[in-house]
Amino acid sequence: VSNQIREPERCAKAEERIKTHPYDLEAWTILVREAQSKSIEVSRVFYEKLLHQFPNAGRYWRIYVEHEMKNKNYERVEALFQRCLLKVMSIDLWKSYITYVRETKKHLPAFRDKMTQAYEFALGKMGLDIQSFQIWADYLEFLKTAEVSNAYAENQKIVAIRKVYHRATLLPIINVEQLWKDYNTFEQNTNKNMAKKLIDEKTKEFITAKRVSKEFEAITRGLVKGAPALPPHLTNLSQLQLWKRYIEWEKSNPLSTEDTLTLVKRVMFAYEQCLLVMGHHADVWNEAALFLESMSKVLSEKGDMQVGRELSHEAANVYERAVDGLLKSNMLLYFAFADFEESRMQYEKCHSIYDKLLLRDDVDPTLVYIQYIKFVRRAEGIQSARNVFKKARNDSRSQYHVYVAAALMEYHCSKEKAISIKIFDLGLKKFGSNPDYVLCYIDFLSHLNDDNNTRVLFEKVLNQMPEEKTKQIWSAFLDFESNYGDLASLLKVEQRRNHINLEEYKGHQTALLVDRYKFRDLYPCSNSELRAMGYKIATLNNVVVPQKVNIENTPRQDDYPRPDFNQLIPFRPSSKPGLLYTFALLLSKYQLCSNSCDVDSVLGVHVVPGGDFPVPPAVAYLMTQIPPPTCFVGNFVKVDDLLRCIAERPIPEQYEKEYTAKMSITEGSEVNHSRGSKRSAADVENENSDEETTARPPRHDVYRIRQQRRQG
Repeated sequence: VSNQIREPERCAKAEERIKTHPYDLEAWTILVREAQSKSIEVSRVFYEKLLHQFPNAGRYWRIYVEHEMKNKNYERVEALFQRCLLKVMSIDLWKSYITYVRETKKHLPAFRDKMTQAYEFALGKMGLDIQSFQIWADYLEFLKTAEVSNAYAENQKIVAIRKVYHRATLLPIINVEQLWKDYNTFEQNTNKNMAKKLIDEKTKEFITAKRVSKEFEAITRGLVKGAPALPPHLTNLSQLQLWKRYIEWEKSNPLSTEDTLTLVKRVMFAYEQCLLVMGHHADVWNEAALFLESMSKVLSEKGDMQVGRELSHEAANVYERAVDGLLKSNMLLYFAFADFEESRMQYEKCHSIYDKLLLRDDVDPTLVYIQYIKFVRRAEGIQSARNVFKKARNDSRSQYHVYVAAALMEYHCSKEKAISIKIFDLGLKKFGSNPDYVLCYIDFLSHLNDDNNTRVLFEKVLNQMPEEKTKQIWSAFLDFESNYGDLASLLKVEQRRNHINLEEYKGHQTALLVDRYKFRDLYPCSNSELRAMGYKIATLNNVVVPQKVNIENTPRQDDYPRPDFNQLIPFRPSSKPGLLYTFALLLSKYQLCSNSCDVDSVLGVHVVPGGDFPVPPAVAYLMTQIPPPTCFVGNFVKVDDLLRCIAERPIPEQYEKEYTAKMSITEGSEVNHSRGSKRSAADVENENSDEETTARPPRHDVYRIRQQRRQG
């Protein structure tokens, strides 16, 4: 009961989440589960909303179809298949289609013909999928169960099954080995005399398919198929790279086929699979169209003009699907589509593409008009381009860039300087308060070497434009006079600028001289000197930002202290402290180090806790061959400190007397040995007794064993 109460709350929160985050998959999943539990009449509106948001999601289409099939709404199911089947190349969706045909057509007299058509239709579209084994296997099983009444029909049945086996066993799909085994069994049961010959004819191609299937499985490992398409800012870019790697692998022709059309089909199938997940990425759509265009040219050069034209039409279809689908507002694809049609001399289609984009309210038409003007000038001449410019002027959404593009086109293409100036003057009436447009006009006049008109423009704009927007204009005016005027004019402009911006430039008189003497990215002072005199503050809106000072060729000292990189040591973070560091901690804990010994002074221990020195490759290999450090756990001591403690420790008197007596006996024995006399049995027994009292003999004393054998 508590779950039933919480479920509406979860759905309500999910709906609120979708309003602000329309691509929240977790929220959509909650609503999908809720819709599956309701009747189809209630859930149908939600399904339509879901598919409007994710039109390429095969999983959502399959859920919708199966919900309709569950309620036996077969007419609606067929309508759904007509909407999605050819656009959404999802293997699970196509399996649902075959199931639908099997369940709804089994009572018809022509059931087997319908099923054969359904299987052929599905395999023609999805037979290249790596997961298509089950469809092939079901089709073969369906053909084998056909009842025949005479020898001719039996022969036709065998031929049909053999053809399907030949198609399936040459494809790099999962479980292709099982299909090959079934094919061998089929030929052996059909005709043992001809089986070996027929099998040998296809063995080489099967071996290639088997090898490529392993590569196919490896190259697609990690790909998430069937996920809904998300915008680029929500997409896992690693998945995009995996898809592109798979596509490039298909382009490399791993089957080594000489049939160009087969290669095109495999590559385009890879693109179709990618677009189901990456449909919001314009680069994938464009690359697919470019591939078709390039292969169209290849086939046309080989003489296959008909197929070349078909591939060219398919390339146009790819662009059409992109701009009609998920990327309706993507200007890049519209422009690429228009250029493609222009290369085919389909000028009317180009006009329709630009007009379609201009009708959208969610697109800034400025760049669209600029590209439209360029196309019309190339295709129809300068007069048609002027008509498009007139249309752009009447559009209130157009920005000043249209005027700049049209004026430059007139100057460079038609060589009409007067018309260019008229266009700039026309734009000045509308965008006279826009500093960016004014600077474009000034730049144009300066290139014409028209000093008088340039100064007139400066004065006109500075008198009309609000003072808060004139900073860039004053900087450009000062730069113009510095490059092309005399010193009196330069000082006059500089004085006028400083007077208008008196409060801002107060206290930075020296910094203002930098604008007079600089040239592009060359400055008369070093970077530190510019900062010291406040140049950045005084010229906040300068055309050239003073941070871009280029002083690489001038020797200077560093502005800030720099560390001594020669003293740096490598550091490799470690999840567990190294053994040497642990050893150092033990020494510190049990006070086995001297007073001057600390943890960081132990030889081989990194100075930063949690880090280890990088192990050389040879040592790293050796460490893999020897037992792990846990096998050498023991009491570790510092030998030098231990020996020093033993040497400094006083010996008790009784031990000292015994030690002196033993040393005297040992010296006497050595004297007897030096004189050549033999030791007596008593001496040997006393010596043995002394040894027994001082230390226990080893278990396997070779010397004693030999002595016992001699005495025995």
